[in-house]
Amino acid sequence: MRGEPGRSSAGVTGRPPWVLVLPALVGIAFLTLPLAGLLVRAPWSSLPRRLAEPQVLEALRLSLVTATVATLVCLLLGVPLAWLLARVTFPGRRLVRALITVPLVLPPVVGGVALLLVLGRRGLAGRWLEETFGVTLPFTTAGVVVAEAFVAMPFLVISVEGALRAADPRFEEAAATLGASRWVVFRRVTLPLITPGVIAGAVLCWARALGEFGATITFAGNFPGRTQTMPLAVYLALETEPEAAIVLSLVLLAVSVIILAGLRDRWVGGP
Repeated sequence: MRGEPGRSSAGVTGRPPWVLVLPALVGIAFLTLPLAGLLVRAPWSSLPRRLAEPQVLEALRLSLVTATVATLVCLLLGVPLAWLLARVTFPGRRLVRALITVPLVLPPVVGGVALLLVLGRRGLAGRWLEETFGVTLPFTTAGVVVAEAFVAMPFLVISVEGALRAADPRFEEAAATLGASRWVVFRRVTLPLITPGVIAGAVLCWARALGEFGATITFAGNFPGRTQTMPLAVYLALETEPEAAIVLSLVLLAVSVIILAGLRDRWVGGP
């Protein structure tokens, strides 16, 4: 029956037109063939030995540590920021939200240059940090954390703000009418409600920090054992030892697949 509710539209529309199917297939090939090429060219026989090489292990260790610390920094700053954007009305809120999302579209190298101008030894705040506290961020491991947090925090803020806007405010209002302070309401009511969004945002934030390249190499440099993360090691190894670059790329690919598989039900629709 035509237009019957609940009936799938697949049988009504018939065979899909080739004018749409053909470019769709080309798009699939365009996105998947490079990944397939990486798997085909991978040195599977020597993979365990390659993974055990000191430079690979050092880059992997540094990447995991800095990405985790950067994610913790983003949680500490990003969750309150997302709460502010979702729950408090103030002049210029739209502008603040737009500025927060700029790192999503800003070329990472430009972000690294901006960090140097602010936090470099002669930067707006960097000179004060060095003269007052003796702290120097550029070309240090701490600089890697700063660069990764700068580019990754918008993922967390957007995720948590979306979770806050989707949460039922009646629970918070009920707790407030019972005399709970705003901090108690946030800690005992709001935070448990948005925990899935916080976890999803933190995982995406960690994955983005793990794969950061442009801002890191511009602001922190590429020093083995100190600032050379996996993406930087891939770039360096590609010129001298391509097999090591492939191994590091496989690690990053595996992490990306695991992240997408873990967040599939939340971020990717469909069966």
